[in-house]
Amino acid sequence: MVLLHLVVLSACAWAQESGYGVGVLLGEPTGLSGKAWVSGQNAIDVGLAYSFRSKGCFHIHGDYLWHFPDVIQSAERFPLYAGIGGRIATGKGGAIFGVRIPLGVAFWVRSAPIELFLEVAPILDLAPATEFSANAGLGARFYFK
Repeated sequence: MVLLHLVVLSACAWAQESGYGVGVLLGEPTGLSGKAWVSGQNAIDVGLAYSFRSKGCFHIHGDYLWHFPDVIQSAERFPLYAGIGGRIATGKGGAIFGVRIPLGVAFWVRSAPIELFLEVAPILDLAPATEFSANAGLGARFYFK
């Protein structure tokens, strides 16, 4: 019991700006989300999800993110972030390749290794046709050291 308590306390001390996190993304698309930190303010995120648009398709994205933790002055931690990445969507209509520009805000829970986030990502699809679209979602990730 003491060992379990120590593990839980040490997990609560983990910072969300290091290690890697896994969780879920609800919205368009909906699925699994992962994030790995490469420095104190930069991370790579990935998503494996199902898109409900145009008869549904499988969606994979990867983004490089820059975090701005000091923009929102608060006792809690609400870092803003922006990034650039790509996406591949496959479905009945074939493959779609595009560029994503995710913009979001996160909430780093102080007492647990959990990140909650809200994100909007404008997309410029390049193939098979050039079109604008967007992703948006609400998500949560649990962090491991």
